[in-house]
Amino acid sequence: MPVDQEKLAKLAASVRTGGKGSVRRKKKAVHKTATTDDKRLQNTLKRLGVNNIPGIEEVNLFRDNGTVVHFKNPKVQASIGANTYVISGLAENKKLQELLPGIINQLGPDNLDNLKKIAEQYSSGKAEGGAGAGDDDVPELVDDFEQASKQD
Repeated sequence: MPVDQEKLAKLAASVRTGGKGSVRRKKKAVHKTATTDDKRLQNTLKRLGVNNIPGIEEVNLFRDNGTVVHFKNPKVQASIGANTYVISGLAENKKLQELLPGIINQLGPDNLDNLKKIAEQYSSGKAEGGAGAGDDDVPELVDDFEQASKQD
């Protein structure tokens, strides 16, 4: 049975992990990184003495560019001595305007600039809209509907 040397060399080159004299592996090992990383993280947090904090409904992380990382019903763990806080759950990137009415008490002095920009945009939009802005939503009546109902 003749063997194609080029094809054999190509196959051997794709699975060899070492140099010229190394043993050829039959198949590559696939590593499960997600579960091992999670286990390592849990072990590290356990060594730090992290405790669960129950009853937290939402967590907001404010960024410099005016966006907010918003966690709804997160799992919060903390180690006060190690100054370590772990927040896990579904995170959403939102603009500051989307969360504004209920989040004003969470804003600090570093977010005042973003709040001023939002207020300026709102006031300039209101000035451009002016008095007749609400009339555009409601169309004018074309026919007399009372006469049409009497005819039926």
